[in-house]
Amino acid sequence: LHLVQAADRRLNSLFKEYIDRYHYLGYRIPFGAHLRYLVESLKLPGRNLACLQFSSPAWKMAPRDAWIGWSVEQRKRNLQFIVSNSRFLLLPWVQVKGLASKILSLAARRLAQDWQALYGYRPLLLETLVDRSRYRGTSYKAANWIHLGVTQGRGRMDREHAADGQAVKDIYVYPLCRHVQERLCSATPPAFVQQEEE
Repeated sequence: LHLVQAADRRLNSLFKEYIDRYHYLGYRIPFGAHLRYLVESLKLPGRNLACLQFSSPAWKMAPRDAWIGWSVEQRKRNLQFIVSNSRFLLLPWVQVKGLASKILSLAARRLAQDWQALYGYRPLLLETLVDRSRYRGTSYKAANWIHLGVTQGRGRMDREHAADGQAVKDIYVYPLCRHVQERLCSATPPAFVQQEEE
């Protein structure tokens, strides 16, 4: 397997088309920093198998924040060290047992260096949300992601809590380093975050 960054116009357009056509959430412009991959088979160059998008994390999630053990100030300061796997799509004509978990493992090994090359710092933790009405999170479990609990069932934009309980999702995380909770609490924010705060 080979992860190709969808960085040029052609690959970016192809990524958007696949997600918009085949992912149940469709394509939306990602919030904040993001990185996209198309997954190819080295045996069949140019034949796409899957799409992955990583982007900014959820602002607050009680199970994740309790697992990390950080304060509100620590979360505000260091949230950018978490990256969300906001889209994952195996293309519908691809059916290979164990492929999804293999891709997730490969992406977890590759993402930190690519993110650092693009944004100037290394993430410490990956997170994702799995719609429990559609999926069981099997590929994340097989790739050793940790299940932390469930969301309250409302989206990022529901500030009035009008949708509580309507879209409950399972929360999974994947540490990219040892002692991740301690490091998330004590990390020094990247230089660009410090400059914004000054």
